[in-house]
Amino acid sequence: MDIIVDSSVWFEYFKRKDPYFQEVQKNLDALNIKILDPIVGEILQGALNQSEINFLKKYLQYVPKIEIKDLFEKAGDYSFQNKLISIGIGLIDASLIYATIETNSLLWTLDKKIINALDRKYLYKADPS
Repeated sequence: MDIIVDSSVWFEYFKRKDPYFQEVQKNLDALNIKILDPIVGEILQGALNQSEINFLKKYLQYVPKIEIKDLFEKAGDYSFQNKLISIGIGLIDASLIYATIETNSLLWTLDKKIINALDRKYLYKADPS
């Protein structure tokens, strides 16, 4: 099953913090990890300088992207139908939730609002070994 890794986990990965680094790397090697444009945007937004931007763009180009036509429109509708804004879920996070469900993937996130809003069957749990 594909794993969508949220920016919160990518930040830990790029800091080489375990268990995130080892678990992401294991799943990258197994070709299980996918990324969405909004996540790439959040990662780039957190860069400290142009050198980091260049590194991140070069690195992330090799992570397969999930592309959903009209993602934000569909996520906005999904958010409205499920009243996600009332629990503090904005459009970017709603797009992650929608894409996870739509592609029957797992989402690995550290964001408590997303964790509380998403059915547990869609949440990735790192292997403790």
